[in-house]
Amino acid sequence: MPGPSPGLCRALLGLWAALGLGFLGLSAVAQEPFWADLQPRVALVERGGSLWLNCSTNCPRPERGGLETSLRRNGTQRGLRWLARQLVDIREPETQPVCFFRCARRTLQARGLIRTFQRPDRVELVPLPAWQPVGENFTLSCRVPGAGPRGSLTLTLLRGAQELIRRSFAGEPPRARGAVLTATVLARREDHGANFSCRAELDLRPHGLGLFENSSAPRQLRTFALSPDRPRLAAPRLLEVGSERPVSCALDELFPASEAWVYLALGDQRLSPDITFEGDALMATATATASAEQEGASQLVCNVTLGGESRETRENVTIYSFPAPVLTLSEPTIPEGKVVTVTCSAGARVLVTLDGIPAVVPGQPTQLQLNATEDDDRRSFFCDATLEVDGETLSKNKSAELRVLYAPRLDDSDCPRSWTWPEGPEQTLRCEARGNPAPSVHCARPDSGAVLALGLLGPVTRALAGTYRCTAANVQGQAVKDVTLTVEYAPALDIVGCPEHITWLEGTEVSLSCVAHGVPPPSVSCVRSGEARVLEGLLHVVREHAGTYRCEATNARGSAAKNVAVTVEYGPSFEELSCPSNWTWVEGSEQLFSCEVDGKPEPSVECIGSEGTSEGMLLPLAPPDPSPRVPRISSELVPGIYVCNATNRHGSVVKTVAVSTESPPQMDESTCPSHQTWLEGTEAAALACAARGRPSPQVRCSREGVPRPQRLRVSREDAGTYRCLATNTHGTDARTVTVGVEYRPVVAELAASPPGGVRPGGNFTLTCRAEAWPPAQISWRAPPGAPNIGLSSNNSTLSVAGAMGSHGGEYECAATNAHGRHARRITVRVAGPWLWVAVGGAAGGAALLAAGAGLAFYVQSTACKKGEYNVQEAESSGEAVCLNGAGGGAGGSTAAAEGGTEAAGTAEAQAGGEVFAIQLTSA
Repeated sequence: MPGPSPGLCRALLGLWAALGLGFLGLSAVAQEPFWADLQPRVALVERGGSLWLNCSTNCPRPERGGLETSLRRNGTQRGLRWLARQLVDIREPETQPVCFFRCARRTLQARGLIRTFQRPDRVELVPLPAWQPVGENFTLSCRVPGAGPRGSLTLTLLRGAQELIRRSFAGEPPRARGAVLTATVLARREDHGANFSCRAELDLRPHGLGLFENSSAPRQLRTFALSPDRPRLAAPRLLEVGSERPVSCALDELFPASEAWVYLALGDQRLSPDITFEGDALMATATATASAEQEGASQLVCNVTLGGESRETRENVTIYSFPAPVLTLSEPTIPEGKVVTVTCSAGARVLVTLDGIPAVVPGQPTQLQLNATEDDDRRSFFCDATLEVDGETLSKNKSAELRVLYAPRLDDSDCPRSWTWPEGPEQTLRCEARGNPAPSVHCARPDSGAVLALGLLGPVTRALAGTYRCTAANVQGQAVKDVTLTVEYAPALDIVGCPEHITWLEGTEVSLSCVAHGVPPPSVSCVRSGEARVLEGLLHVVREHAGTYRCEATNARGSAAKNVAVTVEYGPSFEELSCPSNWTWVEGSEQLFSCEVDGKPEPSVECIGSEGTSEGMLLPLAPPDPSPRVPRISSELVPGIYVCNATNRHGSVVKTVAVSTESPPQMDESTCPSHQTWLEGTEAAALACAARGRPSPQVRCSREGVPRPQRLRVSREDAGTYRCLATNTHGTDARTVTVGVEYRPVVAELAASPPGGVRPGGNFTLTCRAEAWPPAQISWRAPPGAPNIGLSSNNSTLSVAGAMGSHGGEYECAATNAHGRHARRITVRVAGPWLWVAVGGAAGGAALLAAGAGLAFYVQSTACKKGEYNVQEAESSGEAVCLNGAGGGAGGSTAAAEGGTEAAGTAEAQAGGEVFAIQLTSA
């Protein structure tokens, strides 16, 4: 039987699960208690605002339900298990609405809480006093009515932006509304003009709302400080009617001084003061003017008011009337000799005095009469009046001037008889006369009628000098006076009176005088430059008088100076230092004979030969001032005796001069060859170098680079470059010499190659190296009958190709040059296949020498009969050869172990030589 389908199984499982969940739900409903809920449970609403409350329950079928509150309702919405109601115009600080439902004979309730808040819309700062004294306390009071809840309020009192006091009302009851903050503040100077305000903050951010702020209008505080002292009043004690006098009122320790009010009055007359301020000080100044109605006792009042407080000062002032006195002249202008009356008068109670003469009683005039004279012209008369007021004597005066008419007077003080003026500057020419009316003055020359321009500014010239007649005239008469005008000017030294150049002759008597022009006449003095003594009287002229003199002319108007050059001339004379009696001319120097002659003017000099080979010849002379075109002496100057003659316009003089010649050192190839040769072993000697010159030069030679060591014999190391230096009093000459050292030949090496055995038919080579200078010529001597011998181009190598028995024997290498000959020998033996060539002992050496002698004789008797072969012939010959002129002779000296050295043409040495053994084997 097939099982249930998968879809059916899934359906059954879902049904069981739904049933299980349903039973669980029914069980929960049966066990859950019923409740009522009010949302929002707690609410904060702005005063006068509205709010929706939602009242609900979980009771499945409530019997009834509702919302209990004293607040106004605007609308209601219902459901089976809920109720929503809008509350409006909420104004109570706090109310608790109740939500209720009747369910299963039980009443379900939920109680809520609604609180209101009011923003700080009104923030009031109590008005401040109009003026507040500095240093006293005043009260700041801030009111915020209705704002709340108070527990969320914070009030701050501020001076400008500075917080003075801050208070938070946290902890106040929730229903509390409004707040007041009061503080006591000390008034300071810096508070003057400061703004005070109050800031309120309602912080509802903890309740999910914002921060509400508001500030009061600022109130300005005015502080002041007023000194307890009274003002200082400065005023005259007496004041004349109609006069103006300054008054002032000052007060210190006043703050703010600019806010103070000043009242200044003279009696009932209020003054208009000018007020100035300096720090905390005040100064009020005004001008007081008294009228006739105020005459008598009065008061000057000064009142200073600040901040509602005043300080006042009063001073007593007496106002009086005092008219000026009257002074009259019977005739203000009167001719000389007439009588004039002067009267002085004043008002009642006034005592007058005329020129020191008082009136008899106060209130009466006084008079004075006089006969007018010239001295009374412009005389002043004084009238003094005195009045006693309030115990003080006051005075006034008046003056008048009398004019007296009189004829002109020309006084020496105003028109001197002698005028002296300096030349040049502009002057105003004055000749003034006294007289009334003022006279006119005219000055002219009696002879030419030239007129002086009086009273005008003009330049003074010498042409104005002379005598003038001056006439002064007015309506009263005239006066005449002669005046002399002198024009002074500074000295002048011209070329006529004081020339710039003067010539004196030695031995004469002269005086140095200069004539100067000037007014007053100048005095002239001359001194030599660098000296202080003034020249006076006659001088006996000597050469030392030549030089520059400074002449100075002086008068009251100045001085003039001039330099005068004095030249002293004299005949010629010779001095040994400047024209020597003995002169040496150096060849090649082109030097001229210097013969300087003392004399003025400069003498002409000529030197002519007087005897011998120089007779009649002219000696060239060096000019005093050398120039590029100076004549030169020829290469050959004739020595001898010359007579020099010096002449100028004051005479002539002669002198004898002996002329000799000398020359500097000179070396050339003839006296010092540049290449010299020494022979090694000869006695060491100096270089062959000499030099020409007068006086005779000294020659020294030294090796360049490494110095030459001291040796008794010449060595090859002496070769090199030498520098020879010839010296005398007129100079030096140098020459470079190359030294070569030659030496006799020596055969330094004689060797065979290969050094081992040679098969028959093999090759071998003999090498000869010689040392010699000049290079040696190499020659060989071979065993007789030795074929196929080859030589190199310089004969230094002998080679054999295809060795045979005939090649065995003695070979000799000889080196020859101009200084000798040296030879070395080598012996080669050729035997059978197993025969060795032995190196010579004493017996073997003798046999080899005997064989060599025979072989030499054979070679000489055969090969050399036809002459010497040259190198090319020797290399191609198969015979024993005699090469390069090699030969032998009888006799000779014993050779050394390595060979012998012989002089050219001597016999070859017979001493034992080297033996070279070569084994020749058959194939």
